Parts: sequence; structure tokens; C-alpha cells
Amino acid sequence: MRRAQPGRGALTTATAHPNIALVKYWGKRPGAENMPATPSLSIALDALVTRTTVEAAAQDSLRINGVRQQDAKVDDLVRKMRAAFDIPPLAITTCNDFPTGAGLASSASGFAALVTAADAAFDFGMDAAERSVWARRGSASAARSIAGGFATLGADTAWAAARLANADDWPLEVVVAIVSNEAKAVGSTVGMEWTRQTSPFYDGWRRSAPADYDAGRRAVLDRDFATLAEVSERSCLKMHGLMLSTTPPLVYWNETTLAAIHAVRSLRDDGVPVFFTVDAGPQVKAVCAPGHGAAVAGKLASVPGVRRIVRGGIGAGARVVQDDG
Repeated sequence: MRRAQPGRGALTTATAHPNIALVKYWGKRPGAENMPATPSLSIALDALVTRTTVEAAAQDSLRINGVRQQDAKVDDLVRKMRAAFDIPPLAITTCNDFPTGAGLASSASGFAALVTAADAAFDFGMDAAERSVWARRGSASAARSIAGGFATLGADTAWAAARLANADDWPLEVVVAIVSNEAKAVGSTVGMEWTRQTSPFYDGWRRSAPADYDAGRRAVLDRDFATLAEVSERSCLKMHGLMLSTTPPLVYWNETTLAAIHAVRSLRDDGVPVFFTVDAGPQVKAVCAPGHGAAVAGKLASVPGVRRIVRGGIGAGARVVQDDG
């Protein structure tokens, strides 16, 4: 799809929430479209927010959390969008209220907010599916942050994310145990390629993931917490096992990550409906049934090494919050 439309270019701000995959992908399909090798299912985190402002300028610039930077992925996405849209030089300013590049999906919320702000600033008239495709080209998980809620990304949605359910449909609570503020040493894009090239288990992961996706999707539609918990933890552990089998090994956890996982399992043994998931980083996310967030937060806060607890629920999709045009 190639089209150019004149745009206004007035300062426009959008927000997006990071999302965590309950059924995960790890690895990309060949080609230039940045498509995951397997389908995924996620929830957006309403307690964490990226805020991105876009406006026409004399030259391209990017500020992340107040610091002027160059980012190859942002440059690449803007270049691709300019092949389809009439986009002048841009001043992009983005800020996260959570650690960046530390396993909390800051790239997902960042690219979702960027595409949403640019679409509104220049009157491109994209619908959510089109914005999802463009966001995916920057970061595959960003497609799901466009949708928000319980989102799916897979071949059945033509690799544009779709919202499976809203927060009001199943108001699960999420407790995030932040165990490190440091950026991870190996980014997800590089790590996925290492895994694809070197892990003897990569083909098995790719073949087994669609069954997890189907089971997770059905669990959300049926509001079946026990099944969603089982599928989510299985997908998480399979992914990190796959990472460990990579050469060189990808070890994203630290000792506090493991202690927090055991704390979640202890809560479940005591009858609390809760499960854990961990993305490509050390942070632990505990998902629980409504009304149990306080107990889960208290337990995780008591784990030595946990730096911060963030409580919230299921977030909305990317949206414009300010338009001064």
C-alpha cells in the first residue's frame, strides 16, 4: 500500500501501554515485514505508560526520556513510512514512566504511540489494523499495544493485532515486580536471531506454539483462569528454556526473578488464583483474578531484591491524548 496525503504536522501527542505476552513469540519469519514466527496473545498494562509527541520540524530529531538519541529502529520505520506517506522532517519526543529496555516492553508502547501520533498529526486516516501493521514493522509486539486489552497477533489476523476482549470483559489484575532498572545486555531482536540460528530446539518451539495460542485464546473467551494460568506459565518457561539453549546462552533472569516466581507459586499453593509470566528481561509479572492484587503485591514486595511494585489492570489501546492543530 503506497499513498501520500498532505498533513498538518501540528504537535500531536499519543499514549500507549506496554503489553505482556501470555502466549509468547520468540523468533521472526524471514523477510522485511518483521513478522513473528509464531502467534501470540497479550494483555496491555494500564499502570505503565509511554507518551510520545510528534510535530513537523526543520530536521529529524528524537528525544527519549529527555535525552537526544539516534535509534536505528525508529529511523528505519520513519524511512518506510515516508515511502508510503507524505511525511516532512519530524521532531519526536517520547517518555516512559517505567524502565526502558529492561524487559517491560518499552519498544511496544513506544512504536504504538509513535505511529498513532503520526497518523493523527498528518491526517492519514489509518484504522487500528493499519496502525497495527505499521507499528509491527518497528517492533512486532507494538502491534498488540495498538489494540490494547486482550490482544492476539497471528496468521488468523493477517499479522495485524486484534482485540480479543476488553478490560471490562475480564478485569484481571496485574502486579509487576521490578527487579532491575538496567537495560538488558542483549536486545530481543538480536537474541531472537541468535536463537533461530543456534538453538537445537527452535523448530520444536515453532511447531508447538500454535497449540498454546489456540488454548490461550479459548481460555480468554471462556474466562477460564486455570487454563490461562497453565498455558501462560508453560509458554513462558518454554521460551526461557529456548533462550538458555541458544549459543551464547540468553540468561535474562537474575536471582530475584527466580525468587519472585517461587513467591507466586507459593501464593497459588495457598489458594490465591495467580500465575506468573516473564518476558525477555528479569521483571516478573503476576496476573491474578479480581480482588487478589493486594495480597499478590504484598507477597512480591517482601521478596529480597524487588525494587518496586506496580499494580494495575488491563490497559486500553494506543490513543491520541492531545492535538493542538
